[in-house]
Amino acid sequence: MEALWKDLLVPDISILEKILRPILVYFFLIISLRLAGKRELAQLNPFDLVVLLTLSNAVQNAIIGNDNSVVGGVIGATTLLVVNYVVVRFLYSHEALDRVIEGDACVLIENGELCTDRLKKELITRSELEEAAHKQGFVSLDMIDKAVIESGGSITFIAKQPLPEESRFHEVLNRLDAISRDLAALKRA
Repeated sequence: MEALWKDLLVPDISILEKILRPILVYFFLIISLRLAGKRELAQLNPFDLVVLLTLSNAVQNAIIGNDNSVVGGVIGATTLLVVNYVVVRFLYSHEALDRVIEGDACVLIENGELCTDRLKKELITRSELEEAAHKQGFVSLDMIDKAVIESGGSITFIAKQPLPEESRFHEVLNRLDAISRDLAALKRA
């Protein structure tokens, strides 16, 4: 019974190493995901999902080493959470550095026109863009005036607004319909 408790609660490596390992892996993953592009963060296709899932498994041993104790896992997880908290708070007050790390937003559709060079740069296919638009209630890309992939990987869509002439035309048609109804009512009376 004593061996069970020892395996569960006594880390096989030093506490300092347990803290340093997650910090190093954290910064490696932040840099790697930044270099991989915004799509890795939010617009996942099945291949991206497989990579992210296997990535977590690949770095597991780098984070905890040969230690399988509960205490060792808790130390590793706590270190990751604390480092993330500190980094997020630091970047919040250092906007320029945050922009370097997270990148800038990128326009994918502008004035209703697809920016194919930017789609290619972000590795987003037209069908993936259409799928993202459908999730936000757009029937087709023709309904979109502007689409932007944000630094976090989400895509924002802005619908086309009717031209003033088109709005005026519909207003005149509605008024004509109302006049026709009024005339029909007068004829019956």
